[in-house]
Amino acid sequence: MQCLRLRFRGILPRLVPIRYYAKKTDIPEDVMEEMEEGFINLCNSDSPSLLRKYLTRDLFDELKVKTTPTYKSNLLDCVRSGMYNFNSNVGIYAADPESYKTFAKLFDPIIEEYHGFKQGDKHPACCFGYGSDFPDLDPERKFILSTRIRCARSLDGFPFNPMLTHCDYAQLQTTICRAFDRLCGEFSGKYFAVCNMKDKVKEKLIADHYMFREDDPFLEQGMAFRYWPLGRGIYMNRQKTFIVWVNEEDHVRIISMEKGGDLGRVYERMIIGVESLAHEMKFAHDPHLGHLNFCPTNLGTSIRASVHIKLPSISSEATVVDVAQKYNLQVRGTRGENSSPDNGIYDISNKRRMGVTEYQIITEMYNGIKAIIETECQAAMDMERIMKATAKDNMVLKGEEMQKIKRVDKCSPKKKPGDEKTDDKKGAAKKTEAKKAGDKKTVAKKAAAKAAATATAAKKVAAKKPQAKKGGDKKDKKGGAGKKK
Repeated sequence: MQCLRLRFRGILPRLVPIRYYAKKTDIPEDVMEEMEEGFINLCNSDSPSLLRKYLTRDLFDELKVKTTPTYKSNLLDCVRSGMYNFNSNVGIYAADPESYKTFAKLFDPIIEEYHGFKQGDKHPACCFGYGSDFPDLDPERKFILSTRIRCARSLDGFPFNPMLTHCDYAQLQTTICRAFDRLCGEFSGKYFAVCNMKDKVKEKLIADHYMFREDDPFLEQGMAFRYWPLGRGIYMNRQKTFIVWVNEEDHVRIISMEKGGDLGRVYERMIIGVESLAHEMKFAHDPHLGHLNFCPTNLGTSIRASVHIKLPSISSEATVVDVAQKYNLQVRGTRGENSSPDNGIYDISNKRRMGVTEYQIITEMYNGIKAIIETECQAAMDMERIMKATAKDNMVLKGEEMQKIKRVDKCSPKKKPGDEKTDDKKGAAKKTEAKKAGDKKTVAKKAAAKAAATATAAKKVAAKKPQAKKGGDKKDKKGGAGKKK
C-alpha cells in the first residue's frame, strides 16, 4: 500500500496509510450483508455474551452505518468475533481507539456491566506507589507457587488489529524494539521475532508458558492474526522474569513474573519496566477510560495480578471464593478460566481494573491472598484437631472393648490351683481314648477287608470244584467198565 511519511515537528514519526485520511465513503454492500446475517444468527443463538445482551435491533440499525473518523472502522470490525463465536463472554473488540466513542452506545453498557464503571465515572490518574510496601507473603514457599503481574499498552497514533496494515505491523515492531535497546541492568535481554524463530525454540517457549500462540478462535475472528507472523515477537530478560509480548493481542503486553510469593518484588519490576518503555514510547490514553486497548476488558489500569497458590486443607472451592470476593478477587482453576483446581492449586487474580489505581489493585490483591493463606492455615489446624480427636475416640473405643473383655472374664468360673493340671490330664486321657477308638476302627476295617478277601477267594475255589468232580465221574465210569470186562 502506498504510504506517506508524515512528520509534524517530530510528533508523528511514522508511516500513515493514505486511506486513513480518505474521505468518508459508504460501507461496502458485502460488509453490510455479512453484518446483517451475523446479527440475525447472534439473535437466534443462545450466546451468553454481553454483545448479544446489549446489541438490540434498533441499536444495530443505528450503528451499522457509522465509521470511525480516522481509521474508517465499522461496526463489523468490532463485533465480528462475537458473531462467529457464540460461546464468547464479551464478544466485542475495539478496532481502533476511536471505536470507544463512535460506538459508545454499545461499548459503554458492556464496560459498565463488566467493570462496574459507569458512563459518568472518570478513571483516576496513574499511581503505582512502591513495591517495597508489600513484603513477601510466603517466604517459606509453603503455599504460593508463582506470582505474575501483567499490563497491556497500545502505542498512540496506531489502530488496533483489525485495521493494522502490513506497514503498521512492521513499523510497530521497529519502534518497540528501539525502546528495548534502551533497557539495561536487570531488564536487558533479547528480542525474538516469531518469523525468525525456529519451531523447536517456539514450542519450548510455549511449553514453559513464556510464549503466546496463534490458536485463539476469539482473536482469530477478531482479526488479530492478520499478516501473521509479521511484526510479532517476544522480549525476555536474561532471568526470564521480565517479558514483553509484541503485537499478540495488544501492541505490547508487559509481564513481570517469578517463582514464589514475593508480590512486592514482582510489582516493583513491572513498574520500572512500564515506566522505562513509556519514556521511549507514547501510549494511548483516555481521561474517561484510562489506557486504551484492543479488548474492553483491558481498559483502565489494564493490570492483571495473579498467583498460583496451593490450598490442600480447604476442602471446598466455595470457601476460597467467599474470602476472595471480599477483596474483589477472582478464583479460577489451575489452568485458568473454566478449569478445575488440580491438587488444590488455584489461580487467583484481581477482578477490578477500572476506577481504581494500580496501587489500590495490588493492595487488594495482597490483603486478599494474605487472608486466603490465613484461612488455609486455620483449615489445616482444624483438620489436625479433628484427626487428634478421632484418634482419641478410637483409643476410648479400644479401652471400652478391653473393659468388656475383662467383665466377661470375671463372669466366667475361676479355676482352682491344680485345675490346669487336671485339665491337662483330662485332655490327655481324651486324646488317648480317641486314639484307641481310632485304632479299633482301623483294626475293624482291616478285619472286614480280610474277611471280604477270604470270601472272594472261597467263591473262586467253589466255582472250580464242580468242574473237577465231573471230570472224575467220567474217569470212574470208564474204570468201572474195565473192571466188568
